[in-house]
Amino acid sequence: MTAYRKNAGAVFSLKYHVVWCPKYRRAVLTGLVSERLKVLLREKAADEGLVVHVLEVLPDHVHLFVESDPTWAPAAIVGRLKGYTSHILRDEFPHLRSRLPTLWSRSYYAGTVGQVSEAMVRRYIESQKGR
Repeated sequence: MTAYRKNAGAVFSLKYHVVWCPKYRRAVLTGLVSERLKVLLREKAADEGLVVHVLEVLPDHVHLFVESDPTWAPAAIVGRLKGYTSHILRDEFPHLRSRLPTLWSRSYYAGTVGQVSEAMVRRYIESQKGR
């Protein structure tokens, strides 16, 4: 059974797979940068009330499986995480400032993840007509 979360006005299960890359897809997310990025992402997610289910940092991109409440748009989630991590990583690792004008590219991928398929939702809604 899917575990649903609640807030004051909703019951929900909103999970996203998000991916983003460093500017020019440079392979700069290695070693200590990678380890620090993982810590920062988990820290910021917890501060914002997000649940990180899976996190993987590869040299040239980040994969994150994250859960949020309905008040968070995927663009806001990615924006907060990228902004926070860019600021701190560029302060702590000067080579990131010298090699890149900004740490992250503007683009990202976001996909929803859930227990119910699109076909199941369509069938359910269509079955409500006769009620």
